[in-house]
Amino acid sequence: MMTQKSSSTTSVARLLEGSRVYLRPIHVEDTELYYNTLFDQDVRRMTGTQRSFTKDQIGRYIESKGQDTSSLLLLIALQEDDRIIGDIALQDMDSLNRSANIRIAINEQENQGKGYGTEALVLMLDHGFGICNLHRIELNVYDFNERAIRCYEKIGFQREGAQRDALFYNHQYHDSILMSMLSSEYRVRYVEKAEN
Repeated sequence: MMTQKSSSTTSVARLLEGSRVYLRPIHVEDTELYYNTLFDQDVRRMTGTQRSFTKDQIGRYIESKGQDTSSLLLLIALQEDDRIIGDIALQDMDSLNRSANIRIAINEQENQGKGYGTEALVLMLDHGFGICNLHRIELNVYDFNERAIRCYEKIGFQREGAQRDALFYNHQYHDSILMSMLSSEYRVRYVEKAEN
């Protein structure tokens, strides 16, 4: 599971800092840590992960992310003890349309429902809208993931529709709900509020 403390964490740059979590780059040295999360049954279900991967495949994936200018994959760590509790990514960044997709995974139930994911999402949204100059950030969430849907709505994501029967998992079809946030909505909710 991805709640291990990395010995290299203290020497790794913290890209984005919150009060309870920080986001740091992922490195090839994190391959084992990242690989282990892919076998957590709850994480697999919530993310709709159906394939299995080898450590070599994960290592190559992490390496390729370092070269990919259209995505930013970061690990989520706790400020109090540097434990890695998940990951978050801006993906498919399109500079012409100023849009991207965001995804997040908080591993292990003991780390869920505590606001860590909310804080990590707001940090990444701030980076996406304020540094990457994005106008629209979207996400997909499966209809059975009610906790995540509530979190996204609380942050300010708007439902746009559903992709019916988009996921076949454990003998059942599930809808994928499309949600998005625009830079103007983020600005009103977070930037202007902080300025006043």
